[in-house]
Amino acid sequence: MAQNLKRINKFLSEVGYCSRREADRLIDAGRVTINGVVPEMGTKIAPNDEVHVDGQLIKNTKESFVYLAFNKPIGIVCTTDTRVEKDNIIDFINYPKRIFPIGRLDKPSEGLILLTDDGDIVNKILRASNNHEKEYIVTVDKPISQTFIERMAGGIYIEDLDRTTKKCEVKKLGTYEFKIILTQGLNRQIRRMCEYLNYEVQTLKRVRIMNIKLDVPIGEYRELTNDELKSLQVLIEDSVKNYIPKPSKK
Repeated sequence: MAQNLKRINKFLSEVGYCSRREADRLIDAGRVTINGVVPEMGTKIAPNDEVHVDGQLIKNTKESFVYLAFNKPIGIVCTTDTRVEKDNIIDFINYPKRIFPIGRLDKPSEGLILLTDDGDIVNKILRASNNHEKEYIVTVDKPISQTFIERMAGGIYIEDLDRTTKKCEVKKLGTYEFKIILTQGLNRQIRRMCEYLNYEVQTLKRVRIMNIKLDVPIGEYRELTNDELKSLQVLIEDSVKNYIPKPSKK
């Protein structure tokens, strides 16, 4: 059992957080905790211990998990059920480890989708109440009016879902093209919003999820960088994984 223990400064260095010298400085300043307790210099940790620096959970992402940014082509379905859907994202990517998409992107849509084998991070990113941004570039079938922009930004009632979309940022980019930044992910949300205003989506591309930007050709993927992962962890550190119901007003 003892052979699995590791000095805290070595752990912080190996996961790429900082140098051992910087780790010692952080420990000495009381900014590091192990399972909620400020450790002494030279304290060793076990694999299941939780290490925080300034309240941020430090995870060994280099060794433990896969995080991919994929540019999904039109026609590929975001499902892991390879038996039912022949044009599924898993077979298309053919990654050597078992991974799954974080959320979805409609079959007729293209653009950025993240894939991972880290189940802990999925709901933190997807939960609408966490207000994480997703940015899209959309073209429609007729000229975009100022009224269209204002109505889209202000929230649209989707009757068959009995939901009103959250207020969002919408900007006209051209006669038929606009940018929209959402913090929720209702089924076919942008298409339904446009349909309500008698517009039809012609093309829809997701170009950003939180701090991750689309920068690979269609049909290709890359691993997230260490800087992206660090920024992502900061963005989701206060996010909840599960739905927490609001207190009853009764």
